[in-house]
Order: sequence, then structure tokens, then C-alpha cells
Amino acid sequence: MPDSTPFILDAHLDLSMNALEWNRDLSRPLDEIRGREAGQTDKKDRGRGTVSLPEMRRGNIGLCVATQIARYTKRGNPLPGWHSPEQAWAQTQGQLAWYREMERRGEMTQIADLGQLEAHLAKWADGPGDDLPVGYILSLEGADSMVTLQHLERSYESGLRALGPAHYGPGTYAPGTHESGGLGQAGPDLLREMERLGIILDVTHLSDESLDESMDIFGGAVWASHCNCRALVPGDRQLSDEQLRRVIERGGVIGAALDAWMLIPGWERGVTTPESSGVALSHVVDHIDYVCQLAGNADHAGIGTDLDGGFGREQSPGDLDTIADLQKLPGLLGQRGYSAADIKKIMSGNFIQLLRRVWA
Repeated sequence: MPDSTPFILDAHLDLSMNALEWNRDLSRPLDEIRGREAGQTDKKDRGRGTVSLPEMRRGNIGLCVATQIARYTKRGNPLPGWHSPEQAWAQTQGQLAWYREMERRGEMTQIADLGQLEAHLAKWADGPGDDLPVGYILSLEGADSMVTLQHLERSYESGLRALGPAHYGPGTYAPGTHESGGLGQAGPDLLREMERLGIILDVTHLSDESLDESMDIFGGAVWASHCNCRALVPGDRQLSDEQLRRVIERGGVIGAALDAWMLIPGWERGVTTPESSGVALSHVVDHIDYVCQLAGNADHAGIGTDLDGGFGREQSPGDLDTIADLQKLPGLLGQRGYSAADIKKIMSGNFIQLLRRVWA
């Protein structure tokens, strides 16, 4: 694999949400997607998206953790979402259908076991190619669409391999970002069933208390797909040093997110801009480096961009135009003194090794 364009695994992309909720045909060139959205105002980043499958291929981003996401909002919850878990479940199944159609067309391929992983990596071994399918590992962001634990088993049979019990606000199984408190009554049973099935626990978005409880209960593999460091940017969306250490001690990987308000302190969404703040990919490297310094090695840092997860270029590093610009990160890491071997680990190797351990 050419060192100039290392293979990248992005551990968090909301591809199906963008395809279905925001009507983006991600199989098309990004300029075309932006052009079709010009003048639309129903979403703040209209015309400023950064992700498409051709751009992923161009950037040698041949593998990603791709989500299903559908929040169930109980009465009185002001957050947007579905009014019953059954509706939320149905939404995730529509998202699954989109992934299946991308597979049918040869645009994507699901990776759900070790054999599929190794075969896919072999296909991409010579670098980017316009005809290569983008691999995806299916993840669920927020578990409220799991009507019953039988639904979790059905999802596993459909390829679900990672799950974050919470998203934003209150949840059935666990409270999420900007909420406090421990696991919900159904949370421990969910975690035990995940462990039985071999589903990876994603601690992203868990409240502090529920993260601690989850780590105590769950004995399987753990990662933080798209989290940054609270020591650099205060707030409960980021992980504290203690939480980072818990993930590291379990052999987990922390994927650095590219949302600007998670990269530098003081960012005000909808007001601050990349130009006014100077936020850049170098700030992503700050968070990666912090994880590596805390761990004492480069074995637990990765990339989990969350690009186009509710934001576009207006809330991304100013020196990133499309997701293909992740290829700027290796050079920035090299400037910080990281070796070629460690850069390869950060760009994909650490997450790949975790998957190899889980699926062996």
C-alpha cells in the first residue's frame, strides 16, 4: 500500500441518515450533491456536505463504521425523534435497506466477520480505485429503536456489529450527552445480550455515570467511535482522562471526531465559523496526540470523523473541503514526530486490529 495515501478506516459516518433523511444520493459526485442542494434551507449545511462514496474512494477511505440512527422521544422530550420505539425501529430498517441497495449496485459491501474483513483489505491493498466497493461495518447510534432484545438479535443477524446505547438526551437504555444519571432499567440486560452476541460497545455519548456502569457490566470489546478529549475541550460530549484510560485499559480505540465545537474550546454553533476560529486539521491531531500521550503509545488512537453528522463545511476544519482531505492527517502526524508505522495504526490499523481480535 503506498505510504503517500495510507488506507483509512473512518469509525463513524451517518451515511444512511444522510441518504434518506436529507435525500443525498451518496453514489454521485460531491459537486453534484452540493449543486442539487443549492438554495435549500431545511438543513443548516445544505450545499456544504463533505461526504460521498466517490470522495471516500478518492481519499482511500475504503472502510467505515456506518450507522443506523433513529431516536425514540418520549412525551415531554423536546428533542426531535420518533414517537414510538416501533417507528424508530422501522426507520432503522429503512436505513438498512439503503445499505443493501448500495451493496446490490456494488457501491458498498458489508463487513461482518474476519473472512470478509481480510478479503476486503486485500481488494484495497493497491490503493484507491474507482470501481472498489466501500466497506462498512454496521453500527447503531442510540439503542432506543431496539423494541425488545429479540430485535437486537435480529439486528445482529442483519450484520449489526457495534452499538452505542445512548445518543443525546434521555434514553430507554441509558442517558446520553447533556443528561446525567446511570443506566436505565433495561440497560444491563441490553449490555449482557450485546456481550453474548459479540457486539462491540461504543461508549460515545454515554453519560458519565452510565459509561462507568456500562464498563463495569460489559465484558466484551469496547471502542469510542467518535470522541475527543475533555482536557482540551471541556464538556460532557468529550471523554475525561479517567474515561480515556478505561477504554485504553480494555484495549479499545478512540476515534477523533471532526466537529469543530469538539476540536477547540469556545466554539458557538451557528455563530463561530472555521474562518473566524482558525479551526484546522491540526486541532484533530492535538486530540489524537493527547490520547497517544495518555496511553504511552499510538495503539489506541484512530479516526471517527462524524463528517456530515448534522453539520457540513460550516462546522468542519477550515482546511477540509471533502472527506478525501483526511489524507492531510498523515503529513500533520509526521510533523509531530509520529513514525510511518504509528501513522498507519492511527489511520486504520488500530481499529482493524480490534476487529481482528473480536472476530478471531
